[in-house]
Amino acid sequence: MNLDQLSPANQALTLRPRPAPTSALSAVITLAWRAMLKIKHVPFQLFDVTITPIMFTLLFTYMFGGALAGSPEAYIQFLLPGILVQTILFITVYTGVGVCTDIQKGLFDRFKSLPMWQPAPILGALAGDLFRYSVASIIILVLGVILGFRPGAGLLGVLLAFALVLLFSFAISWIWIIFSMKVKTPESVMTTSFLFLMPLTFASNIFVDVATLPGWMQVAVRNNPVSHLTNASRGLMHGTPVGGDVLWVIVASALITGVAAPVAMRMYHRER
Repeated sequence: MNLDQLSPANQALTLRPRPAPTSALSAVITLAWRAMLKIKHVPFQLFDVTITPIMFTLLFTYMFGGALAGSPEAYIQFLLPGILVQTILFITVYTGVGVCTDIQKGLFDRFKSLPMWQPAPILGALAGDLFRYSVASIIILVLGVILGFRPGAGLLGVLLAFALVLLFSFAISWIWIIFSMKVKTPESVMTTSFLFLMPLTFASNIFVDVATLPGWMQVAVRNNPVSHLTNASRGLMHGTPVGGDVLWVIVASALITGVAAPVAMRMYHRER
């Protein structure tokens, strides 16, 4: 008898070939798309991706450009690579916020029951952040060009700087994922993360040249990880030699990822 001739009840009891499991790549892509869709339902995330970069760029360019560089057009050449670094680092917080929200709502239990590659929820969240980073970066660069920003190294230098910032941001995101496993609410993840990010970004060379600072502060600012990243991005965009800073960022990113990623994944599996 043909399977289609059986009653629905008998069809349900009939052995069928098990569907092929979803590939790891497909699972990561699907959950990355889910992470991007969260922006639609959480307007505050869209604000941080679009409005905040515009606000910071315009505010600092016109408030301090004349005093620090003689004119806004001159200051934007120095400022814009740093604003790009600051904005993307701030957005990394949402990786931890999203993971903590999923834990709080019990979605980890649902993911556990699905026949998919289990690290996909974490890697999907990280991949989805690439969309946020790209949108924010495009907005900053377009606004910067309108304000007079002209990268000496052209498009290639801008792309290399963006890739380096992405690498470092990917590493930092693992730290916020660890935070998300330890605290109880998404708000706690955001508060804890910004307690670290605010002093790191503002006590750096994003806004001012290190040489203008008091001697004791120069030591701290020069050794700030954000200063190394800003130096590297600024040099890549303008075509100045920054091989040491680029190497520092790459090595630091590898070390942070090598330590934080296994810890985060172990805590993730334990949380499930």
